[in-house]
Amino acid sequence: MRHSPRPKRPPRPIDAARLDEMALAYVARFATSAAKLEAYLRRKLKERGWEGEGDAPVEVLVSRMVQAGYVDDRVYARAKSGSLMRRGYGSRRVDQALDAAGIAAPLREEVRASQADQRRAALAFARRRRFGPFGAASADRAVREKQLAAMLRAGHPLDMAREVVDASGVEAAEEWAGEGDE
Repeated sequence: MRHSPRPKRPPRPIDAARLDEMALAYVARFATSAAKLEAYLRRKLKERGWEGEGDAPVEVLVSRMVQAGYVDDRVYARAKSGSLMRRGYGSRRVDQALDAAGIAAPLREEVRASQADQRRAALAFARRRRFGPFGAASADRAVREKQLAAMLRAGHPLDMAREVVDASGVEAAEEWAGEGDE
């Protein structure tokens, strides 16, 4: 004879102390922006409810985390931008990721990669995906178009994508990526 499963109890509503603990645990575990922390806390409040008086003090708590230095949008933007660029993503994709994280436009502009960094990112992406001169054999037109499309989806401008995919060899691609370093 099977027993019916016990009905799940609804989670206990969040009080001020628990909200503070959740915010601290989140910033301790994840690099985050103020907007991402606020969205996380609001999502938790929506899931579990608020036990305190009035509205939950989410803005005050996020502001306190920023003032204490636990959350710094500028540091987050630089780190996220650098990480994505090293992985080979282009400036458009980096800008989209920072916008999704709630980073303001002036700050996104401040951390935007230089032309030389963008070239190195395009080269890194092509190397990682074995595009252009990093591929096993010369690509036919259909393969080249797919490679260009992938580079565009990764956020690289068309002219940079073409330069990398159409490079005559690895040395030529690396030389192109190194231009502007001087």
